Amino acid sequence: MNNPTQFAHGRALDVICLGRLAVDLYAQQIGSPLEDATSFAKYLGGSSANIAFGTARLGLKSAMLSKVGDDHMGRFLTDTLSKEGCDVSHVGIDRDRLTALVMLGIKDKNTFPLIFYRENCADMAIDLASVDAAFIASSKALLITGTHFSTSAMHAVSTQALQLARANNVRTVLDIDYRPVLWGLSGKADGETRFVSNDGVTSHLQAILPQFDLIVGTEEEFMIAGGGADIMASLRAVRAATLATLVVKRGPLGSAVIDNVVPASLDDAYNYRGVRVEVLNVLGAGDAFLSGFLKGWLRGEDYEACCRYANGCGALVVSRHGCAPAMPSPVELDYFLANAAKLTQPDQDATLSRLHRTTVARQQWDELCVFAFDHRTQFFELAQQTGAAESRISALKQLMVQAVAQTETALQLAGKTGVLIDGRYGVDALNDATGRGWWIGRPVELPGSNPLQFDWGRSIGSHLLSWPKEHVIKCLVQLHPDDTVENRLEQEAQIKALYDAAQVSGHELLLEVIPSESLPHSDDTVLRAVKRLYNLGIYPEWWKLESMSAKQWQAIDALVHERDPYCRGVVLLGLNAPIEKLAASFEQASASTTCRGFMVGRTIFQEPSRRWLAGDLDDAGLIAAVRANFEQLISLWQRTRKHLERAA
Repeated sequence: MNNPTQFAHGRALDVICLGRLAVDLYAQQIGSPLEDATSFAKYLGGSSANIAFGTARLGLKSAMLSKVGDDHMGRFLTDTLSKEGCDVSHVGIDRDRLTALVMLGIKDKNTFPLIFYRENCADMAIDLASVDAAFIASSKALLITGTHFSTSAMHAVSTQALQLARANNVRTVLDIDYRPVLWGLSGKADGETRFVSNDGVTSHLQAILPQFDLIVGTEEEFMIAGGGADIMASLRAVRAATLATLVVKRGPLGSAVIDNVVPASLDDAYNYRGVRVEVLNVLGAGDAFLSGFLKGWLRGEDYEACCRYANGCGALVVSRHGCAPAMPSPVELDYFLANAAKLTQPDQDATLSRLHRTTVARQQWDELCVFAFDHRTQFFELAQQTGAAESRISALKQLMVQAVAQTETALQLAGKTGVLIDGRYGVDALNDATGRGWWIGRPVELPGSNPLQFDWGRSIGSHLLSWPKEHVIKCLVQLHPDDTVENRLEQEAQIKALYDAAQVSGHELLLEVIPSESLPHSDDTVLRAVKRLYNLGIYPEWWKLESMSAKQWQAIDALVHERDPYCRGVVLLGLNAPIEKLAASFEQASASTTCRGFMVGRTIFQEPSRRWLAGDLDDAGLIAAVRANFEQLISLWQRTRKHLERAA
């Protein structure tokens, strides 16, 4: 079926979403009653917000029109939308109300308890002044959910937005989004009930239906909108009120589109088959569906394409834990749709999971200048040599954070600054560094272990639970491709366990590969070690490698581009080399297309730290000495890159 909808040209936005903007707290214990849940994952939530997020992730220019409280959760929501590319310029801050909250659980495939904490919440207090005519007119479409007609104040706001949209050639979309509890039709704790027949709600909805060009809902939602005895009678009642295109979500059966006369049965309408997957969580699947539908609809694609995107997005989200973070990117959606017949468990497919991690919006690190002071053994030995108390190492590392901060400011290195800090001596330093927008890595390997052991034993995944999401897992492994079979297999098994743990925790992974010095080295030893890990299905976001010849850097570039085009990049390690030697290694890597920078430690901190621990250098002197070494390396690195730019 052709999509006859005409959209205004030259609009800055594709869609503005007006409505619910809340925090979802999802119980992490699958199969547990909500009252027995012991931990929760925090996600962006609210149907309108999920659609704003989902459409942005799919490449549309979306915007959110709502309110959040002047609180931590409100900042989380606006940050999450903004990082995904959604315009939040019209998300107001309510000084008197808190951000809305929902608690959700997954008991089984048919039971999804949820509690809405929405009493006098911020997103139900949007005022008429927030609905700006110029803003509405800047978009091709305006989407509103049914919940925002459930109170007189929000009905007035939504109506004003609709009137401005229709006066400015903006197409209008209604997501019926019927939640009986939000209309006061079920108990306050009964957010799970999806349908309660009510003549008052039906009359309320039917009064607004004529103002929409596209109306989307489940069969139950069209039943409340139409008020009929069955789905077809309800659809005919809806059609009597509006000429809008009607899209009926039919779950695993797919979706139906009715853009003119309602047929005798839903099967006689235009239907597009569903994508069959194993269901984990149906909550939010409708928001994903509508995000996919809008991806096609707003670009003028036919209804077959719209429904294909919609059904694919819905299928992916029902197989995953949350809603907004489960939304696919265009690359991920294309892969899934091309392979849907064999991907009945999308959450178990390694390629799909990797695309979900790597093709979504992420902070870009095109250049990295990283001061590495994650060393543990070396700092302990320095303390022993100087007679300093081991407890002083923590304060020393905090001073190094101050040095990095000063360097960032002095050299205007925002977006290019990083640190490697351990959790043994550097907890306070890690806390000081976190939240500054730096690249932050922390080690997990037991220093000197070969075969690889983790600092906290084999249960590495449980340790990652306490890490901030912005921290990158760094693991040094003495992996040599010509090692004994027993040692190599043990090393590889440990790396694979770490990689799998990172997929679950969501942290990025940096693998530092330093082949054992006890075995012979050839020019391609590092290359073969990296290739072996790729062959095992291990795709870290980052590689940290030793100095190589320009020819070997070219080979590394070719390997990474072939095996993992979404790799974040490679960084050079230092190994306590003198600055002159590091300068030469920078030159060798200057033509590399994957090398993003350096991560150097002892060359920067060794001598200043020894003097500070011995009492020969005060805090200011330590900071100045560390800065001088760090900034000299930065200057050398940037000089080689400028040379490369001129050559290009």
